[in-house]
Amino acid sequence: MLELSFSAVGLVVGLYLFAISLTPSLLPRAGYAQGLNSGVAFMIGYGLGAAAYAVLRFLRVPQAHGRVRAALLAISLLLIAIQASLAIWRYVGWQNQTRLAFGMEPLSPLVWPQIVVVALSVATIVIVVARLLRLLFRKAGNLLDRWLPRPLAVALAAVLLTSLLWWVASGAFVNAFFTTSNWIFSGRDLQDNPGVTQPLEPERSGSPASFIDFDELGRQGRSFVASGPTAAEIDEYSGGGALEPIRTYVGLRAADTIAERAELALAELQRTGAFEREVLVVSTVTGTGYLDPAGVDTLEYLWNGDTAITGVQYSYLPSWISLLADQDVVHETARVVFRTVHDHWSTLPEDDRPRLYLYGLSLGATGVEAVLSSAEILNEPIDGALMVGPPFVNEMHSEITAARDEGTPVWQPVFNDGRTVRFTAEQYGLDKGGQTWGPTRVVYLQHGSDPVTWFDSRLAVESPEWLEPDERAPDVTGAMAWYPLVTMWQVLLDLPAAGSVPEGYGHLYTHRANLDAWAGITQPEGWSEADAQSLATHLERRAERLDNERSELSD
Repeated sequence: MLELSFSAVGLVVGLYLFAISLTPSLLPRAGYAQGLNSGVAFMIGYGLGAAAYAVLRFLRVPQAHGRVRAALLAISLLLIAIQASLAIWRYVGWQNQTRLAFGMEPLSPLVWPQIVVVALSVATIVIVVARLLRLLFRKAGNLLDRWLPRPLAVALAAVLLTSLLWWVASGAFVNAFFTTSNWIFSGRDLQDNPGVTQPLEPERSGSPASFIDFDELGRQGRSFVASGPTAAEIDEYSGGGALEPIRTYVGLRAADTIAERAELALAELQRTGAFEREVLVVSTVTGTGYLDPAGVDTLEYLWNGDTAITGVQYSYLPSWISLLADQDVVHETARVVFRTVHDHWSTLPEDDRPRLYLYGLSLGATGVEAVLSSAEILNEPIDGALMVGPPFVNEMHSEITAARDEGTPVWQPVFNDGRTVRFTAEQYGLDKGGQTWGPTRVVYLQHGSDPVTWFDSRLAVESPEWLEPDERAPDVTGAMAWYPLVTMWQVLLDLPAAGSVPEGYGHLYTHRANLDAWAGITQPEGWSEADAQSLATHLERRAERLDNERSELSD
């Protein structure tokens, strides 16, 4: 039978963590997300409090009794109740401070019933599972107690069951999760985004002239080659002289191995005349194969269509799952594709070949780092790279940030006087550093409010630099503070919501920020601030129009 009693110490610590969970984090939280956050935080606190009390009893540490114990509990509960009440009172204000800064609709106090229902449901589920496990451990201990001394029986039961549960959680469960996810998302890969049709331009993969069938490009690949500005659209803005932008793509179904897909990518680039363009970009896509229009469309407009962009799919899974399952595949795909393209490019005369760049968003930035750390570019260096929203697993990003020049903030550091690598955000940062930049120009575009970049398991026990007053980014609320365990859980919970905020915050990067980054890297002749403002406005209006058209097609 499950016990209905509760630990008083556990309740006190649980209520304390519940109050802390209401404080703001990097991103605004919806009611259901806050309920999940608070329910789990309460149960973490309850578990820690109950466990600590049990250990103290086991060690026979002297304890208060009678009226003293009752008074201590009453005072503790009163203080925690006051703190929780203040947090509850301030919660909507905290959230709206962040939401208004992000340009989002304010939150109503009517969100509280949703928070309470979700939090209670989560806490109930957790405590029922925990007590079922405790019952299982007791039954196992009692069973072994028939043949072994009681202390040995309990210890052996704990070791065996813990090992079994770990195997289930880390082995069978994880494998089942990834297998099921791959099955679900591989099915989605066969579907199309609204308005996607086969391109007819020979400069696009999947066209009648292509070596690759349109159906083999994958969902995001088909969307990539079927979208983007045409030469006519660019001419309409620039006044004429535009070339048809080259977009090539190789889907996961197009070939069996990474090497074969890389050879297909090279063949498509050669077929389309990509090596005769001014700018050639080898991109590493996100987990699902996505290439952000804000990152690729801007470059095509910036260079009047005199560009070629290629991408190769390596997974069906979203980046947040691929981050756990496919990091090795990301690295290998990025390196093999780059090596294949770079080997051909390096045989061309220096004055008769395109400038070569790398590009990656999110997990794609991880692939770009894998290329930058490879030996292939030592003899024939590339011209630059753009990494947008680099994930927290990016080792090069972490090392550069840690070794930044003294006095520069963690969210927009200067490294080695900006000679090769520079950082920027919605707040322009490419002018920070010395006068010398290049010949290879590498840019990290990142937001201070992007949990994909700033999550770290060490948040559980260590306050991060990016929360210090002189290190805090403009898009991180001043009300956010660090608390052991809770802050890590809050930022972890921010990860799935990173793409559900307005552009310019979280993991969504604006056309203007991408445009400034590409302009800084590729250095188009005669480029000015007025040009940047004009093109950014045009791109934002175009994106809004296309979004409206897609919404109408979906209805």
